[in-house]
Amino acid sequence: MIKIKFKNISIAILLIALFAGSCSKDIIQEEPRGVFTPEFFQTELGVQGGLTYLYENLRDIYGFAYFFNMAETGTDEYVPAQSADNNFFDLDLAGQGQLRPETGFSIGRPWGASWPAINTASGIIENAAAVGLDQSLIAEAQFFRAFYYFLMVQSYGGVPLDLGSGELAFNQTAYRTSVRNTVPEVYSRAILPDLVAAVNNLPESPRITGAVTKNVARLYLAKAYLTYGWWLENPNGIPTYPDTPRIDPDGNGPSYYYQQAYNLAVEGIDNPGPYSLLEYFYDVHDGANDRHAEMMLYAERTEASAIYNGAIVTGFGGTDDTNAAVWMATSNYTTISVDGVAAVQREAAQSYGRPWTRMAPPIGVFTETFNDKDIDSRYDGTFVTSYRGNWDKADDPTPSLTAANGLEIEPGDAVVSFLDEYDPSVNYVNGGNIGGGEIPGRSDYVINLNEINRRFYPGLWKLGTYRTDNAGGLGEPNVGVTRPFPIAKYSEFYLVAAEAAVKGASGSYTARQLVNVLRARAGMWRFDNGEQEERIEDNSAAMLSATPAVIDIDYILAERSREFFGEGYRWYDLVRTQKWNEYADTYEIGGDDASDHSPTVITRTIEPYHYLRPIPQNQIDAMEATAEEKAAFQNPGY
Repeated sequence: MIKIKFKNISIAILLIALFAGSCSKDIIQEEPRGVFTPEFFQTELGVQGGLTYLYENLRDIYGFAYFFNMAETGTDEYVPAQSADNNFFDLDLAGQGQLRPETGFSIGRPWGASWPAINTASGIIENAAAVGLDQSLIAEAQFFRAFYYFLMVQSYGGVPLDLGSGELAFNQTAYRTSVRNTVPEVYSRAILPDLVAAVNNLPESPRITGAVTKNVARLYLAKAYLTYGWWLENPNGIPTYPDTPRIDPDGNGPSYYYQQAYNLAVEGIDNPGPYSLLEYFYDVHDGANDRHAEMMLYAERTEASAIYNGAIVTGFGGTDDTNAAVWMATSNYTTISVDGVAAVQREAAQSYGRPWTRMAPPIGVFTETFNDKDIDSRYDGTFVTSYRGNWDKADDPTPSLTAANGLEIEPGDAVVSFLDEYDPSVNYVNGGNIGGGEIPGRSDYVINLNEINRRFYPGLWKLGTYRTDNAGGLGEPNVGVTRPFPIAKYSEFYLVAAEAAVKGASGSYTARQLVNVLRARAGMWRFDNGEQEERIEDNSAAMLSATPAVIDIDYILAERSREFFGEGYRWYDLVRTQKWNEYADTYEIGGDDASDHSPTVITRTIEPYHYLRPIPQNQIDAMEATAEEKAAFQNPGY
């Protein structure tokens, strides 16, 4: 039998929980430790430490810049920006790179980060009885084992259930050979049973802040049912690997799993527990409002401590553990010069942060996905649409600068703005050194959204930097984001149920009713992010009337992008529904120069085999196997 070598079978850093008690609502506390051993797992402290590691390990994926790249670049949400390298070109499939098993940091992160967590979860489950662990704590480990297997099967296809010591058994020895199970085996033996157990045994409310609950497990079980239903249906004949008939071992067809997904999602809606939709979409992503009732699962961060943050919190730079995802999607606004002054400084604030200019939204995001910007608050609550002067925070006493049309601007005024509606009168003058234009009467330079380029474009406000220690200055903009990275939100229940309804499931809510709950919320405004001013408006009636009478899968995917844009959902959504090549085979954007306002259409080549990511080459190289066995382990096409 072939088995895998896992270089991380001994965890280099174990962060263990100091539980005050099973009912405590304190935040998980962490302290460094050496490695996991079988003996350590046979103690209550060891099992609890293993559980805390499962939460800490989320930071190795969610917020990691190149997993963000893997989940977004090459879709209709993001393309390579001016400073992109092959990590981004390879995933874009537009001819500048080639997706390969050796492709940088991106395609290997789910593979490398998931196996230690899966093995840790198995160790907890195996040793729970010996230490008299409460069933609800065992259910947390079952949730995470399913969570990581679900991520893996969506990314790579079938993956091993036996890590060297038997199927779903805790493995204590590094092995160098492996066998991949089929997709139905992974779902039916690992993902679905573990999630069912988690739903049955997790508590309604978290035992501590951020811990998983019954409804978190419901959401993932509903998503797993939905994804497996699509896999069984295979509407566009996308190949799977290892090759196997698309037959469920339990004899159920796609419609059964769509109905199960609907039932679980509606159950989560009708039994919210401690979760709820926030009244305003803006508040879902306001950095001052993190860890709110809509956020069900997140990768925890903090500005208070480098240990608890998992990365440095002051200074410059970071490591693989840094939450740097939003850096990739931030254009270099620091080159904005007005009147000889660097008018927009790098700042540790949500609209700014560290600009890497690696990923840019294509024009279709603004002309198609977010086409209703006036009443739908989700555009305004997703993007940075105006960059404002903050030179005063860099101790520059200059009271005002001469900007567009020879008009004066002061600190806090817009320097460059992206126009919600196309204005043909824009006269591009390379204003502010970022290719900005002028229109009469405005002191800010402006850019039409259908004329953006890879150099300068709206940033991703929703994931931006937020800190409380700036003290009126620029703060710490050169270290990773210290906000928790969102992984699952209560709002997704509505779109999972709606998608299942589109696929034929039935029950107490129609797809249109479910979608309209979120659309009504999207019509509620309390603040205008672009204008940076209060805006009290209720456009919910107009949002509801604009909803089509018949909801199809294309409308569901559009709503998912409007709700979850840039959060790492999109590649998985397009792969699940087999719409990737239909949605993303072409895109439009300008070139690398800030003054390029003549977009071109770019063509991608998305082949059926691309619907699975390649197994990382370092995994293949580490295996003790023949060349034929190694070739058979890799996904076809790579």
